[in-house]
Amino acid sequence: MVNCIDFFAMKKISWRKSRRLYKKAQGIIPGGVNSPVRAFKAVGGNPLFVERAKGSKIYDVDGNAYVDYVLSWGPMILGHAHPRVVSALKKAIEKGTSYGAPTSLEVELAELVLKAYPSMDKVRMVNSGTEATMSAIRVARGFTGRDKIIKFEGCYHGHADGLLVKAGSGATTFGVPDSPGVPKSYAKNTITLPFNNAKALKEVIEKEWKSIACVILEPVVGNIGCVLPKAGFLSALRKLTRKYGIVLIFDEVMTGFRVSYGGAQEFYGIKPDMTCLGKVIGGGLPVGAYGGKKEIMSMVAPEGPVYQAGTLSGNPLAMTAGIETIKVLSRKGVYDRLEQKASELEAALKDAAKTAKAVTRFYRAGTMFCTYFTDRDVVDYASAKTSDTSKFAKFFIGMLKRGINLAPSQFEAGFISLAHSTRDIEKTARAAYETFKEI
Repeated sequence: MVNCIDFFAMKKISWRKSRRLYKKAQGIIPGGVNSPVRAFKAVGGNPLFVERAKGSKIYDVDGNAYVDYVLSWGPMILGHAHPRVVSALKKAIEKGTSYGAPTSLEVELAELVLKAYPSMDKVRMVNSGTEATMSAIRVARGFTGRDKIIKFEGCYHGHADGLLVKAGSGATTFGVPDSPGVPKSYAKNTITLPFNNAKALKEVIEKEWKSIACVILEPVVGNIGCVLPKAGFLSALRKLTRKYGIVLIFDEVMTGFRVSYGGAQEFYGIKPDMTCLGKVIGGGLPVGAYGGKKEIMSMVAPEGPVYQAGTLSGNPLAMTAGIETIKVLSRKGVYDRLEQKASELEAALKDAAKTAKAVTRFYRAGTMFCTYFTDRDVVDYASAKTSDTSKFAKFFIGMLKRGINLAPSQFEAGFISLAHSTRDIEKTARAAYETFKEI
């Protein structure tokens, strides 16, 4: 694997402050980071320590600027530090940072979310995507009186015990799909199937439906890159779950407002029973949400017997940022602009790979994308794992030294925002061509 620091030395890019901070962090924070993929272990070298961000750019502590396609792992769909969001947050913070009591902001954001996602009659705000998915599953179990769940290989639904079974995201990066510390009693209630395999799904459901509470999935898998559903897969899933009284949960923490305004469910025309959201609906602040049909959500305390609570849920700052973000997204023509930018980036990266004679597969869903270093079509976890991760590591480093920030793992999606310009995309294309040729 090519060492990241060697590349910087070649380009005479100072990274001293980031290296010093990382060394200090390793002594007081596990692995020196607060989320595993940030450690750059999949690509080599030390992570960037970011000082600030604006629009399509991030700036590290050494003063280097990068066109950013990580966007805080998806939330910054308007770009970093959007003026409308920042202005609203300044006003909100002067009123207080947390109340632990209901506010009108919670009601306003809930109304905006329900309008965009009509499959939900009611929605509950939480603090993270992990909280949203584990709470939705608990409610599904309470509603059906069944214990087992079905998830798909490579789909990451947060770090709750029962969901770290053949998970994506960091688990895929480090090749540890079953995390130590997860009791066997949890794992035995999780049935894992290959994504896009309707036949396997049908066989399992017809055999075990009486014990299956729910099926949860990322309708577009964003935690092993960007894997699209095959034609007919989601509709077959919807038909089977409806027939056997199984709750269908779409984890749209990543795809929500990204694949389209109404998420993957709007784009593919599938109406789930429950939906989990996060990222974009917090405008960059920590947030999550889960919701669904009235009869299911009526199970949630204090209305029903399924307990779920959160001291900071509905935090006024997160609600404010989410409201302002969704208001901007709801303007006429915004998604046309986003689609245009994403299409331009797709065409530019495909052309760069073709011109450089690089063997890659590019996939995109709305403003999510991924380039795999494989000659196989990527349709599931197994085919995603055929990607040459050593080539990706070199690609990542080459792009970084040319001022382009991608996710530091082959198995993570990239994102584009309203703030990305034609100049940004042209710079990205040039960097990609040079890097493809280099590796």
